[in-house]
Amino acid sequence: CQFCLTALLFCLYFLQGEKNNGFDVLYHNMKHGQISSKELSDFIRERVTIEETYSRSMSKLAKSASNFSQLGTFAPIWDVFKVSTEKLASCHMELVRKLQELIKEVQKYVDEQAKAHKKTKEEVASTLEAVQNIQSVSQALQKSKENYNSKTLEQERMRKEGATQRDLDKTGVKVKKATEVYKSFVEKYATTKTEFEQKMAETAQKFQDIEESHILHMKEIIQSYSCSVEDTHKQIEELHQEFVNNMENTSVESLIQKLAESKGTGKERPGKRKHNNSLLIHLNFPVTLASQDALPIAVAFTESVNAYFKGADPSKCIVKITGDMTLSFPSGIIKIFTSSPSPAVLSFKLKNTSKLEQILPNQHLLHSDSSQSDTNTRDFWLNMPALTAYLRKNSEQNPTSSYYNVDVLKYQVCSNGIQSTPLNLAVYWKCGPTTTDLRVDYRYNPEAMQPHGPLSSVQVLVPVNGGVTNMQSIPNNKSLWKLNDISEKSENEGSGSLRAKFELSDGPSIPATLAVQFFNEGSTLSGVDMELVGSGYRLSLNKKRFASGRYMADC
Repeated sequence: CQFCLTALLFCLYFLQGEKNNGFDVLYHNMKHGQISSKELSDFIRERVTIEETYSRSMSKLAKSASNFSQLGTFAPIWDVFKVSTEKLASCHMELVRKLQELIKEVQKYVDEQAKAHKKTKEEVASTLEAVQNIQSVSQALQKSKENYNSKTLEQERMRKEGATQRDLDKTGVKVKKATEVYKSFVEKYATTKTEFEQKMAETAQKFQDIEESHILHMKEIIQSYSCSVEDTHKQIEELHQEFVNNMENTSVESLIQKLAESKGTGKERPGKRKHNNSLLIHLNFPVTLASQDALPIAVAFTESVNAYFKGADPSKCIVKITGDMTLSFPSGIIKIFTSSPSPAVLSFKLKNTSKLEQILPNQHLLHSDSSQSDTNTRDFWLNMPALTAYLRKNSEQNPTSSYYNVDVLKYQVCSNGIQSTPLNLAVYWKCGPTTTDLRVDYRYNPEAMQPHGPLSSVQVLVPVNGGVTNMQSIPNNKSLWKLNDISEKSENEGSGSLRAKFELSDGPSIPATLAVQFFNEGSTLSGVDMELVGSGYRLSLNKKRFASGRYMADC
């Protein structure tokens, strides 16, 4: 079976050979493993240096933001820059710490490798002796064979030329002696070869076990490296989104209000005093509101579509769509909640729920009525004491933030195969020994989203093996295609093809899985929406977005 052949590969490929030098190849290959480990350690160490330099540069930049002008309406914006840049520097410094720990693990492995290799060298000493014996006997056998052939030919020549019997007898003695020597080395070679093959088979298996263990260990190290970098990238993405949200929620009105409150010289005429019992609260959305006014909140629906296309058969398309609903509260609302013994209950109606296969509310914060007869809507209301405690905790942890997000529920969308995908794909490969032709057909599907909207930042990536030496593609001459927005207004209403020809040095290629990335702002795939119920709150912003998750295609 294939597994058995793989387990014996070193025995099959290094046991034989005219010079019997398989042992030497495998031994040096083992030593190269230690070199690879040290080089991997050096690579990670260089990444640490780069990350540390970048982190210190970001910290320096954050400090410089503190020295910028603190006068004028723009002054509060520098605080947003400062906090965001400081967090970014911390993210990269945390990656430095993780990678430094990983370097220690690699160095420990290098030391263990050295000990293991030394032990292995002692264990295979007898095999090395057997290798030297077989090489020595092989050379002696070859010489005795050549001598035997030479004497035999000489004897035959003398017979044909009519040499005297005396000369023939002398030659016969030499032929007999050469025959005996040749025969003895044949027998010795057979014995030596048996011993060599036995020891070499055991040693080849030992070397293969060492290499398999080495590769697995190296892959584990690389996995740890990859996870550390991936975690940092996620944190950076979250920080960037936080920065964007902070800027969006820092309105012109709020900046004007801050300047008026901090630098104002008075709003009453001298000698008069005006009484106002309303509590004014500022909200960041070989605006200025009284505490009894409707309070602004924002909602965001974010969905992810995962799809797998197999060939051009739409019935083989597998689709999974998930989503999150997040409520966003301005920081000023916490003062209202904490100052009121019983703030108004925040209630809302989730619409178009018939398209949702599963709804998972945040059980700590959200209640719902599961006995509703209307299958297309569902009512929810928040646990106000729990919400107040959650927002207060977030405020204590991030006192400079102008808003706080609350994940209120997750959901899974009912999918209808390929009809639920915003971008239909079909991949065709033609693999030859020297060239590979690739064609990717795509079709924009506006019916999958509500409302119709463009797919932005579309990227198509395909790996090609077989030793690519040259490539011609339409468009852009790359195996990573970056396309303009795809929509109904695009050429051919969003349908098209990508083509590429790869010249190979070691073909044929093996068809690989193609990956696609894109996102949309302003639409969802589920069509789900929300509507506030009751008084006390108003919806100031309703954001909708979806993006590709694991969006892949095979031929």
